[in-house]
Amino acid sequence: MADELGELYEAKPEEFTALRTKLAAAAKQRGDADAAKRISAARKPTTAAWVVNRLALRNDDVRRRLGDLGQRLRDAHAAMDGERIRELSAEQRRVVDDLARDAFEEAELNAPPAGLRDDITGTLQAAIADPDVTKRLGRLTKAETWSGFGEFGDTAIVFTPSRREKPKPEAKTETVKDKPREDKGEAERHRRSEARAALAAAEHAKAEADDALTELQSDLATARLRHQDAQRRLQDAERALAAAEDSYEKAKQASRDAAAVVKEAKKQLR
Repeated sequence: MADELGELYEAKPEEFTALRTKLAAAAKQRGDADAAKRISAARKPTTAAWVVNRLALRNDDVRRRLGDLGQRLRDAHAAMDGERIRELSAEQRRVVDDLARDAFEEAELNAPPAGLRDDITGTLQAAIADPDVTKRLGRLTKAETWSGFGEFGDTAIVFTPSRREKPKPEAKTETVKDKPREDKGEAERHRRSEARAALAAAEHAKAEADDALTELQSDLATARLRHQDAQRRLQDAERALAAAEDSYEKAKQASRDAAAVVKEAKKQLR
């Protein structure tokens, strides 16, 4: 069962529906109704989920690397060890970049769009941050994001307490004077960040809609073939019925003719 689901989630998205039907039918044929039910209930993954699933299914080390790094980051945050968090954050960036590159190679995607890249890196970061996502690698149906409280790992801000001298009056005046400019720059960065997030969300929604459309197109084509086959069988049945009725009428007439001959023969015998 696990091998069949692995085969299903490793398959290319355009092959998913047909393979799901095939595997479910095979499970039914061998009498494994539970397996057939679970296979039939498997949801088709989005392109981003498929890319990460394929990587995890073909490389057993992926879950271990992400899970181990996530645990070390959680331990560092719990200990409020700023230096350790910075080291692990740098390692996180390297691991995510390496695995994303490996994932695209496994999926044979040489020039993935920016939205797909964001979904892949976001899912890998979510797997580092959330052990539940790590466990589900290989069975994901959509891209994941880290939505926990605060910031984690790569984007965590570490505050290191230190003594600071009181600023001189001149420095304070300069800071106040420059603050509107800094606020304006920060607002612009925030606006651009929100715009990028909105673009990524829109691209992600389009990818999911495209995937859903592809699956529905496949289902529609299958339904049309079944309908055409049913129509053909109905036409064959109607022709067979007409032929049977015709034969029946001919047989009835032959029976009546034979009865008349018998009656006439009896009259002559008298």
